[in-house]
Amino acid sequence: MSILTRKYPFQRDGNWIKDCLIYCFIVFLILYLLQPFGLSLYQGSILLVSLLFGGVTFLCCLVYGYLVAKPIKKRVQTWRIWHEIVSILGQVLFIGLCNFLLFTCVFHYPLRLDLCLTFVYWTFIIGIFISVLSTFMSYQRYLRGRLNDLLDKTTDKQTGIEVTIHDTRVRGNDVTLPINDLLYIEAQKNNVVVGYLKEGKLRKDELQTSLSAVLNDLSEYDNIFQCHRSFVVNLNSITKAYGNSNGYTMELGGGLATVPVSRSFVGKLKSFIA
Repeated sequence: MSILTRKYPFQRDGNWIKDCLIYCFIVFLILYLLQPFGLSLYQGSILLVSLLFGGVTFLCCLVYGYLVAKPIKKRVQTWRIWHEIVSILGQVLFIGLCNFLLFTCVFHYPLRLDLCLTFVYWTFIIGIFISVLSTFMSYQRYLRGRLNDLLDKTTDKQTGIEVTIHDTRVRGNDVTLPINDLLYIEAQKNNVVVGYLKEGKLRKDELQTSLSAVLNDLSEYDNIFQCHRSFVVNLNSITKAYGNSNGYTMELGGGLATVPVSRSFVGKLKSFIA
């Protein structure tokens, strides 16, 4: 159930209008082409009726979006996946109820409470499936391209904090740097390579130590994350991420370096975002 508490990206206003038009078009096509609910027996213009239901769907989306969903999102500090599912389900129920009322007016059907409750019940059942499917498809699509936006970055909190990565050689040189300049650490045989920013450029230093020792030294920092058996990354330095369930690639420091997230660590990364 932890997946339901993961952060979900806010929907932009432009996308909201687009989604309203898509829902409107889908309702229109279903009614006009399939003609369900006895619509094929209608004596008037099926095209106009289909357009009418599509138009009502569009208006319902706008009203629900701007008068209900948008104000609620402004009040909720962190929008979660379960919030999005409930929001979409509410929208589906609102659209269904308005279209039911329109149906009774167009076809002169008696407005009875038992019929209304039955309609709402089946709309709710279907709406749960639609809400969950829509939310998780959108989340996965967003996760592939905008993973960095879902991370709680602690760059401001860690300003001025320096970390030291120790070299175990007798005459080895430890690397001390601001944690915000650290990009990644890569294991190479018996050594590690530390990639970090130096005067705006990528610098690499090789030390004799292990990745597990580095992780132990930096264990108090939540943004230091092992994303691959050979890589540890500073999540604050991510500027872009892309991929799928088989693995991701992270761009660090504005594209100065790229680090893989192996398939075995994808689940851990998603849980980390929660």
